[in-house]
Amino acid sequence: MDDVMAHTTAPRQLSTAELAAGLAEVTRSPRSSGTLDLVVRRPAVDERELLAEGMLDVTVGLVGDTWAERGSSVTDNGSAHPDRQLTVMNSRFVRLVAGDDPQDWGLAGDQLFADLDLHSEALPAGTRLAVGDEAVIEVTAEPHNGCVKFANRYGRDAHKLVWSEQGRQARLRGLYARVVVAGVIRPGDTIWVLGPAGRSA
Repeated sequence: MDDVMAHTTAPRQLSTAELAAGLAEVTRSPRSSGTLDLVVRRPAVDERELLAEGMLDVTVGLVGDTWAERGSSVTDNGSAHPDRQLTVMNSRFVRLVAGDDPQDWGLAGDQLFADLDLHSEALPAGTRLAVGDEAVIEVTAEPHNGCVKFANRYGRDAHKLVWSEQGRQARLRGLYARVVVAGVIRPGDTIWVLGPAGRSA
């Protein structure tokens, strides 16, 4: 496990032209199976831990992460939203906006970074993904959009791109998921697209 990250701004912010030039590589992400490239735990606000091994739990999500404690502004009682338990971001896109340093990837605030096509057509809500040998997560219908922090860290042009129609359809900002089968996950694990809940692909 790496040290807790202290910085909160990525060292580069690309222009619209630079982002457009890099999107071709993002669109080449695999569909039926991919690779888990990074696991990031958020022990506190603006803190990140890059994990060599993480545990996914049906109740708490990524064990040691603050998802449950953070709560949600969209639930009636302010409790954590069950369909926003995990966030998954395309690793090719985060490499485009943040560079090669995994610590700069972690600034996005997502927990899982995967070389996998996250497009809404490829992974509609209800699609289940096997991560490693044990864990299974399910894509939820909750939209995961860029916020002010994303703009501050990766630039306004990157923020505009993830909010564009193209960006939303491709889920460039990422997607929300929930844990349906607990298990240990590690960077380098294969992610298999199982298909909709209750049916294998």
